[in-house]
This record gives sequence, C-alpha cells and structure tokens, in this order.
Amino acid sequence: MKKFVLRRDDTGHTAADFTIPYAELLNEQQLRAVMFDRGSSLVIAGAGTGKTRTLVYRVSRLIESGVDPSSILLLTFTRRASREMLDRASAILDARCHRIRGGTFHYYCNTILHRYASRLGFPENFTIIDTSDALDVLQLLRTELKFNKLSERFPNKNSLLGIISTAVNRRLSLHEVVSSRYEQFLVHIDRIEQLAEVYSRYKFQNKVMDFDDLLVYTLNLLQTDAEVRNEVAAANRHVLVDEYQDTNALQADLVKLFSSVHRNVMAVGDDAQSIYAFRGADHRNIMQFPEIYPDTAIIKLEENYRSVGNVLTLANNVLELAKKKYEKKLFTRREAGELPALVRASDEREQSRFIAQMILNLREQEISLNDVAVLFRNSRDSFDLEIELGKRKIPYVKYGGQKFSEAAHIKDVLAHLRVVVNVDDAIAWNRVLTLVDGIGPKTAGELIDWINANRNTDQILDSGIVSGKYRENLSKLFALLQSIRGEETTPGEAVERIIAYYKPVCEKKFDDYPKRLKDLESFSGICINFSRYQQILDDLVLDPIEATVVDSEPGKKDEEPLILSTIHSAKGLEWEHVFIIQCLDGVIPSGYALELDEDLDEELRLLYVAVTRAREQLYITYPVLQQSVYGEFFTKPSRFIDTISDKILEPWMLVEEKESPSLPEKHEKPALPQLGAGPSS
Repeated sequence: MKKFVLRRDDTGHTAADFTIPYAELLNEQQLRAVMFDRGSSLVIAGAGTGKTRTLVYRVSRLIESGVDPSSILLLTFTRRASREMLDRASAILDARCHRIRGGTFHYYCNTILHRYASRLGFPENFTIIDTSDALDVLQLLRTELKFNKLSERFPNKNSLLGIISTAVNRRLSLHEVVSSRYEQFLVHIDRIEQLAEVYSRYKFQNKVMDFDDLLVYTLNLLQTDAEVRNEVAAANRHVLVDEYQDTNALQADLVKLFSSVHRNVMAVGDDAQSIYAFRGADHRNIMQFPEIYPDTAIIKLEENYRSVGNVLTLANNVLELAKKKYEKKLFTRREAGELPALVRASDEREQSRFIAQMILNLREQEISLNDVAVLFRNSRDSFDLEIELGKRKIPYVKYGGQKFSEAAHIKDVLAHLRVVVNVDDAIAWNRVLTLVDGIGPKTAGELIDWINANRNTDQILDSGIVSGKYRENLSKLFALLQSIRGEETTPGEAVERIIAYYKPVCEKKFDDYPKRLKDLESFSGICINFSRYQQILDDLVLDPIEATVVDSEPGKKDEEPLILSTIHSAKGLEWEHVFIIQCLDGVIPSGYALELDEDLDEELRLLYVAVTRAREQLYITYPVLQQSVYGEFFTKPSRFIDTISDKILEPWMLVEEKESPSLPEKHEKPALPQLGAGPSS
C-alpha cells in the first residue's frame, strides 16, 4: 500500500516571515498572542494594554499566513467593535480582512437559524422581538391568565422577563432563580412556570424569537444535529472571541461548538473587568477556560498604554483584594503623574459643588469637557450633581439613552414591515392595527385571530367582522401593505410609503412630533442601504442605533459636553480626568453583595474598571452625611478604599473659602472659587 504524506496547512511562523513588521509594532506579549499558531489560547488583557490592537494584528497575521478570511470567525459584544477591528485590519493589510465573518453572538446565531430554521419548525422569515415587545407579550399573557388579579402580589412584566432570561442565560431552573433572587414570589412558582411555558408557545406560534431564543435554539440545534454542527464548525477554522469575561453559560457552550472541528480558539478578555453578572455573564467562564480547553496557552498583557503610573498603582492595590483572579500587575512607561485624590465631602451638596468647581477649573485650563467624566454606580447617584451642573450652565450628556429602534415612532414604522415579512407576527399586528382610528385592543384581537386563521388579509374587508366605522381607515392600511409586498419595491421605497401613511398618525399621537418626524427622515435614509426587509428588521434589533432626535437636546453635541455615566456603561472608554462619586459602603460594594464572596469580588472589579478609565487624574469622592426618607445618616467610605495607603490615594479635605483662598504650596493644587480643596493634614 502506498502512503501519501499530507503536509500541514500551517507551518510554524516567526515575525520575520511577514510583510508587516509585527515585532517592531508590538510588545513581547502582544507579539506572542499575534504569532500563536494553532490550538487554544487565553489572552488575559489588562485594562489599557492594547487588547484591540492585538486582535487586529492577530487577524492580519492569520490572513498573511494564508488562512482564508472567510474561515475566521470574530465574535464581539457589539457589531460596531467588530466593524472597527476589521476596518483597522484592512488599513494595516488589505481589503481581504473584510471577508472575515464578524459580529455578535446573537447576530451570528441569527444567520445560522435563518439557514436551518426548518429543522426547528420555524419559517426562514421568522422575526426577532426586542425587549419592549417581549415585555408587552408577558403583560398580555399575565392578564389573559388573570395573574394580575391574584390576592397576593404577582411579579410584574419586568420581573418576569428578568426571571425567565436569568434562568435561560445561567442554565438554571426557574425555581432556582426565584428562590435566590425573588424569594417573595416563591409562593407563585407554579404560576411563573406556567406563564413561561405559555410565553414560549406564544412565540413559536407567532414565528418570533426573543434575544435569548437566538442563543438557545442555536445551542439546541448544534447539540442535537451532528450534520449541522459539523457544517457550522467546519467553516470556522479559527475562532476569536473578544471580551470573553462577559460571556454567559450559553455563549461559552456555543464557542466550544463553533470551534469543535478545527479546535483553534483564542479567547481575549480580562477577568478583572467581569462586571455584568446582572446580565447573565459568568466570571467562571474565563477562570475555567484552561480546564475546558486542555493545553491552553495563557498569555498576559500587562503593559498599560493609557494611564499614568499612580493611577495604575491604585488599580493594582484595589485588585489585590480579589479572591478569584489571574495574577497580573499593570505597569506603564509613562510618568507617575499626580496621586489619585480621595475627597471627603460633608454631604452630597458639597460633593456636587466640589465637582462642578473642579470641572470649571479644568475648562479654564483649556481641558475639553468631553475629556472629563463623572462615574457612578447607579443612575440616581448623579441627581444632585445634575442640579448643580444645571445651575452653573455646565453642559453634560448622560450615558444610557434610549436606543433608536426602541423609540415608539420607529417601532410603529417597523411593525408595518414586520407584518409584511411575517404574517403570523401578532405582536406587530397589534401595534399596526391599534394605530388605525376606531380600532382598540379588543377589535385588534378579533382581526388578528382572523388573520392567523386565514394567514392572509386579502378577504378580511369582506369577511363580515369589519365594522363600517373603521372600514375606510383599515382599507388604507391594507392598501399600503399590499403596495409594499411586491418584490419590485425596495426597502427604501417601502419605508418612505409607510412614513407617508404614518405621518398624520404621528402628528396626532405625539406632542413632540416635529422631532419624531426628523427621526423618521433619518430612518428613511438609513433604509436606502438595505436590500431586503428582513435585513432591516434583524440589523435594527440586533445592532440598534444609540440616539434619537427625541432623546437629545439641540446644540448639546456642539458644546463638548461633560460625560456622566454609570460605571457599567463606561467600560471600554477612557478620559483625561475622571471623578468616581458616592464611593460608599452600600454603594460600592452594593449592600446586596455583602453576603457572598463572588458578589463582593464583582463589586471590587467594578471599582477597578472605574479607576482604570482615567488617563491623567482621578478623584474619588464620598459624602460623610447622606439624606434618606428617614432623615440624615452617617456613611462609611467604601471598604475597598478605606485601607489603602495615603501614599497611594491622597486624602483631600474641602474647606470653605475665606477672603484670601490658598492651598498648601507643595501640592500646587489649583485654587477653586468659593470652595477650597486640598490635602488633609
């Protein structure tokens, strides 16, 4: 028998083998990650250590090595992050980088499910419902089951969605979730389980999926159908996962299945920045990665390019308190800089005055306001500060606004497209029909039942169930839908027709309709770039645009506003000057996190993330007295900073200005109007 020896597709490469001078452009550990050849690797990328840069050069290096770009799967937590990485890789190498399959877990799962929908009993044109739609469905079912009329309090729609979603993403039973997080509702566990089952049936019958379904159905499909699993995994010669510390149990299982043929997977993340447990993220995924993938190479990126040395010294000291972590120590070649300040204020009012005056001082030093950020644990923590900023006419923007596709007027227009794509989408039909003058929820329900039974709208006007008082208005709606069903109508044209039909509805429905009509103009322009209705619906739900005209004040963007943000929303961002306010026990860490070490560790990581947002100067503030509904009470500074040496975190004391304000010369802190600030003795 003759033997034919197959050569390995990949040979061991060195940096010298490539046109891009990787060794000159990367530090030693970044280069090691970029040049890693095959198998599994875990890149622990500390804050500000060039994680994105490393991934970009990794992608370029793989393509330079001869790897087919379309066989590389890059999973990120936003599609924008994926696009930016591939744009940068293309600029470094060439346009081949855009052939890489990149996107979020939900986006990639959606493409798989549309391809294999029939194996799950779904049509290819199933639609995706967003969070607000899911809440509406749960409220509808809660009412239909009469759970809203129980003598004992039953969870509202938000709590129900939280319970169901947590159970799905953490692979827990509903009973486990309720007993650990919603103990007051344990008496209703049978009803909650019944409602969850009815909710699942409702979605299947209406041919829709929510966000969690995209992961669950994909996982079930790949686990139970070997043919599909092999087809999907065979296409993924290299799997790269960004922000691996943010994955939930489902996503970790999916990564293993996506890479099950070639077994080349690189996970990049930072265990110290795992702060999204409330969304289902599981810190254990990154900690257990080497156990799940034997022979994993662990590569640590520790050289920080963002912050001055003294900020990193504080960050390292904060992280030392964590019980479960990968050992690492951030360092920089930058100067030491100013010591971070620990500012004690007498109360929230004084805390707000200090921050406002410091911000005005920074602006006088020609530091742009959008290079300054105020970070806090909860949105309510900034309320007092917002009042102070308003008094002093300091423009600001607060992160966490409404998503474009979640605005009511955009959802109204999208609903018309949804019923054309999926005639079974009762949620969209309800929205569309109740916009028609003369049709309320009851009539809409009757019309939806008829549409579901007949699976079309062609004869509904002659069916005998349509009343004369709204017949003409309903006729206009169906004429519109009929006009955009044809293949010759482009998505841009369809949306223009819907908006023309919807404009009088918008003017009647909303007091601020001029702003909303501007949104619709923008939306119409966006839709020109799409070739299919399904593409619009999927992209706007899976990758929503952040801001709406309704959301933002005119002119604010031109004034370079100060940034106010929760710490969770600030992850991945950075500013020259950062204030962390309300750094109190009971806030950071939260009072709910004091019982379990794993919860306390997450709170510690939250502070670490906040500290590492600062490039030049960091101020941590807390009030000694705080107001509650029961009156004033004394606070305690966060246990995470209370024991840190004054040589690492410099205490400041606020003093009221006298006739000739001055600060100790050796510290050279800027004098502040009306209120002095300086190191305490």
